[in-house]
This record gives sequence, structure tokens and C-alpha cells, in this order.
Amino acid sequence: MSYEERLQRLGLTSLDTRRLRGDLIEVFKIFKGFGNIKYTQFVTMSDTGLRGHKLKIHKPQVHLDIRKYFFSIRVIEEWNSLPVELINCNTLESFKKSFDCYFRNRGYT
Repeated sequence: MSYEERLQRLGLTSLDTRRLRGDLIEVFKIFKGFGNIKYTQFVTMSDTGLRGHKLKIHKPQVHLDIRKYFFSIRVIEEWNSLPVELINCNTLESFKKSFDCYFRNRGYT
């Protein structure tokens, strides 16, 4: 069986999806104050305010491949694309539930 077939048969998600989920949960915890990190030390907020939610992160220009894979860089595009309903969750559990539904609807495995 292929990797995708085994995941589907076992009802599991791929490693990439699990990693992305964990990364976005950490960003949520940082923004909501559930972690020991202040988001101002972690990221620069976007000042455009045009579309989406109010917690958009500015994506800096990256010149080195090694920097491209830093946690603070690799989560920006996915975080900025999340809907307002996810960002406005008050608890970690509600964020996780909403996030899982959102990902299932987008077809992530």
C-alpha cells in the first residue's frame, strides 16, 4: 500500500498536516497569552489591515534557505490565511476543534 492509502485506512493524517497543526496551535497559544512568549518578541504584525483577521503577521523577505524553514517564517502564510472564526476562539480546545473541522473541509489528510 502507498503511504496515502495506509493513512486513509488507519484514519490518520499525514506528518506534514500534523506538523502544521501543531505549529498553528503554538502560534494561537502565543497570541492568546497561553505560552511564556510575548508575540511582539516573536513576530511583526502586518499593518495593511485590508483583508482577513486582525492578527495578520508581516512576512519578511528571506534570502537564506535556512531561514525559510524557521518556525517564525514557515507558519506565516497558513496563519494569515485562517478565517476570523478560528482566530477569535477564546480557548485552546475550541481552537483545536474548529481547526480540525476547517482542515477536514479543506481536504487535508
